[in-house]
Amino acid sequence: MGRFLDYGNWDFRSVRNSVFVDKSGLINVLNGLIDTEKRYVCISRPRRFGKSVAAKMLYAYYDRSSDSRSLFNDLEISKSPDFETHLNKYPTIYLDWNFFASTKSENVIKDSQKMIIEDLKHAYPFVQEKDNLMFALSEINAQTGDRFIFIIDEWDRLVREVDKSVQDEYVNLLRAMFKSNTANKVFLLVYMTGILPIIKVESQSALNNFVEYSIINPSKTAKYYGFTKQEVASICEKYDMDLELMEHAYDGYIIGSEKSMFNPNSVIMAAENGNYNSYWSKTASYTTIEHYIKNDIDGLRDKIVRMLNGEKVSISVTSFRNDMKNIETSDDVLTLLAHLGYLSYDPVFGRVMIPNTEVADEFRNSIRVCGWGCLSKAIGNSRELLNATIAGDKNYIAQALDSYHDEATSFIEFNDENSLACAIRLAYYSAQAQYEIFREFPSGKGFADMVFVPVKNSPYPAVVVELKYDKTAQGAIAQIKAKNYHGKLQNFSKTLILLGINYDKTTKKHEVEIEALNGEFV
Repeated sequence: MGRFLDYGNWDFRSVRNSVFVDKSGLINVLNGLIDTEKRYVCISRPRRFGKSVAAKMLYAYYDRSSDSRSLFNDLEISKSPDFETHLNKYPTIYLDWNFFASTKSENVIKDSQKMIIEDLKHAYPFVQEKDNLMFALSEINAQTGDRFIFIIDEWDRLVREVDKSVQDEYVNLLRAMFKSNTANKVFLLVYMTGILPIIKVESQSALNNFVEYSIINPSKTAKYYGFTKQEVASICEKYDMDLELMEHAYDGYIIGSEKSMFNPNSVIMAAENGNYNSYWSKTASYTTIEHYIKNDIDGLRDKIVRMLNGEKVSISVTSFRNDMKNIETSDDVLTLLAHLGYLSYDPVFGRVMIPNTEVADEFRNSIRVCGWGCLSKAIGNSRELLNATIAGDKNYIAQALDSYHDEATSFIEFNDENSLACAIRLAYYSAQAQYEIFREFPSGKGFADMVFVPVKNSPYPAVVVELKYDKTAQGAIAQIKAKNYHGKLQNFSKTLILLGINYDKTTKKHEVEIEALNGEFV
């Protein structure tokens, strides 16, 4: 078994022994590209979205040194007429750039080629070439006729985390290998995966012969990115987990034609651990753009605040150059965040949003790190505000909102009920962990300004909020009752809290009235 060639299927065997969702249909897509003009493929996806799992699956399927039939016999790909045609038939090279980057070699491009060539010599002892990988592969092809499947994981590691000179050397290597005259003779299929799409040079792809799929534009590969609701429902049934709580924490991604996709890694971790914690953690890629957030590049802060309020923000994804060193606009930052999985991109309307509570927590942490003092403080105090609401302490609520108003005017203009609703949602930010929060909720004889519907098994009561501007809080409570805004919420919790808030534009003070129906305040 080699380090790069004839690697074996043990990695994918380990995957099959864990929580597993069948995404082998991707193999059928790639089989259709073998030995065609579209044989060069790059499928980028965020971390924790099955990037390396897919690479391991492909290697196990194509690698000539393995017998992987038992790993695939019960999967979707086994039903394809081409299943046997390509199963374990090819010399397959598996290259993970994380391995070479970890060596911290000063000549990583040259040294990596030498290491792969040395591995090739175990299978092809006649190889004389020492330094140039493409020359070595051409030599093998000329003498044996062998043609290769080449799988590259973390292809963009050297684009994201090295200086410009190494980046240029690396891109030139890829060009020399995959855009050379002999590439079609040597390679049957090249599959690259990483976080970012292929870097752009003067607005064009540096490897324009590649077919590209990404979380922004997944095309026919969309269903192979996240987990669908049906797939998560099967996991929940097998591991005795609750689908509604899975949705609240990990759903919310729109990926191409798939309108409801879950973060795969978080679902797997939740199933294995038996809880719904946050399994998201910052990556080096995200840390590199925090200074753009901190410095409020091109009005970025306003857009993030709007998304924290549950809004969707329109962006243009075309200017992003697919690297992390040429970010010029807020659209570039938000596009990058979508590629990293921190935002969900709706291709129909060209908008991004924060997908779920797990990711929302990461934005909260980033706001604290990035020094948005007033917003960070408000979010930090939001749990106390929620607890005061459950306890019916209207004086605390009014004072907290007054204080929040003074601090929030730097990023929200209080000029109507809509802006007041945005501010109230931010003030109750921590409620997202226990509630689904809806604006303009249809109920009774109209639309409630805001409702807090407790998630399944939450001990918190449902809350109906009516907002007034230069009127009275008592009038807000009367409107809730008169129009029966709280009627639908009786299905979600026994106790209902009615919260009326009025903002006086002249005094810049909040008046609060609060009642508990069918129960008592806690």
